[in-house]
Amino acid sequence: MNRKTLVLPAVVGLLAPVLAACGGSDGGDDAIVVGTTDQFIASEDNPAPLDPAIGYEAGVWNLLRQTVQTLTHIPRGGGEPVPEAAESCAFTDTENESYRCTLRDGLTFADGTPVTPEDVKYSIQRVLDIKDESGPVGLLANIDTIETKGDNQVVFHLSTPDATFPYKLATPPAGIVQKDKYPAKTPRDGFQVDGSGPYTMEPEVKDNQVVKVVFTKNPKYKGDLKIRNEKVELDLFPDAVAMGKALDDKKIDMMTRNMSPEQAQEMLAKPEEGVKLTEMPGLAISYLAFDTEDPVVKDKAVRQAMAQVIDRGAIASKVYGSTAEPLYSLIPSGITSHTNSFFNKYGEPSVSKAAEMLEKAGISTPVKFTLHYTTDHYGPATKSEFEMLAKQLNESELFEVDVKGTPWDKYRPAQKKGDYAVYGMGWFPDFPDPDTYIAPFLDESNFLNSPYNSTEAQKTLIPQSRREADRSAAAPAFEKLQDIVANDVPVLPVWQGKQYVASLDGVTGVEWAVNSSADLQLWELGRGES
Repeated sequence: MNRKTLVLPAVVGLLAPVLAACGGSDGGDDAIVVGTTDQFIASEDNPAPLDPAIGYEAGVWNLLRQTVQTLTHIPRGGGEPVPEAAESCAFTDTENESYRCTLRDGLTFADGTPVTPEDVKYSIQRVLDIKDESGPVGLLANIDTIETKGDNQVVFHLSTPDATFPYKLATPPAGIVQKDKYPAKTPRDGFQVDGSGPYTMEPEVKDNQVVKVVFTKNPKYKGDLKIRNEKVELDLFPDAVAMGKALDDKKIDMMTRNMSPEQAQEMLAKPEEGVKLTEMPGLAISYLAFDTEDPVVKDKAVRQAMAQVIDRGAIASKVYGSTAEPLYSLIPSGITSHTNSFFNKYGEPSVSKAAEMLEKAGISTPVKFTLHYTTDHYGPATKSEFEMLAKQLNESELFEVDVKGTPWDKYRPAQKKGDYAVYGMGWFPDFPDPDTYIAPFLDESNFLNSPYNSTEAQKTLIPQSRREADRSAAAPAFEKLQDIVANDVPVLPVWQGKQYVASLDGVTGVEWAVNSSADLQLWELGRGES
């Protein structure tokens, strides 16, 4: 997550790989096989999980990035966006309200159909028109009109100034799709993805669920990326244990999301011959969210009391070990404008302070509710995390909490319908800027479909932050926004994680294949000597 004024040493170069061992590996031109625990399921609630207008999850975006091309992209190692499908892009005014891109010559979709400015306009307009309530439309909602000029230019006119717009154009919902394959007003059902990106994709589906995806180098690709392999196979596993066994058995060359904390710590402590463990900066966060209209948590004193009781340090150390650290703001440490707003307000965990808050607000105790989490989306340690959260709350005797886990394909629809008063979620950044940790939660059409509303955040501070081309100048606005979250507690940050990737010796480019935003960049992988 990087931009001109947000160049973080650990992010720009990632972290130097942590070598657990170095041994042999079969070479050749065969597919590089990558394992993941991400799940892609088509259901009645979500029949189009891989449509760029619908999918708003890290795993989905990791499939789309390989196949659907965007006008800009974040370069290797970070920094501000550079042209991808475009030959050039720039703001044409001093207010950051008009952004013009010129397409590369000879750009085509994988089937040979030319890519035109009208295709770009069509692709982005359909995201705005479909306006999926849990989709990524909020990223593009600031677009007022899209204008095409000649046979190679497209101009975006924005409703309000937005210096982050080039970063938003680098995200999958801004990907270019074909009119004959993606309906204008409705999602494209199923699992097929087509575009002009570095790969074509072929999903293998069983019982409405993807079990494997084969990515083959797109011979018609024209863009800024250097593709270092001919084919990559993405194998999906039910859990980290199964994925780890596949690596041990050399059935996969690399495992990514989500290694368990135990796997990473064991590999650090006891290096395996022929296996390399790569540690990378992680900017993903975990948090609790609230339906602020639910009677149980409607009074912010209840949410504040939870913030006062929860011991983030204990959760990070006991559940995640060295793979996580406590988080006291929506904006994680390592990102410009981060402040420890929650710690500044609440300090160390204190049952007596929490009891005082509830008593002052006239809240009867214990406050009873169910703490919901998803069983199969954020990794194998989630269950232990939420059991510990409930234990901390219950031991305070101010709360009486049950814990319930639900598979993601049922969990997310129930969450966005408001079925849960208190629930756990994770967040992987959309693009490298503090805005991506604030606007999706506080702006209109927020990702959580939350009823919470802060007029100061929506009407003043977020627009103010987006006017600043020099992003360091936006820090005062972001500091106020973090303080608003700590005071009102519409969400409660818990921890910030690191990333680990394990690979067989001989697979190259691993340190570039997953960036700090958890974006999977399969084109970086190759075979050679370690």
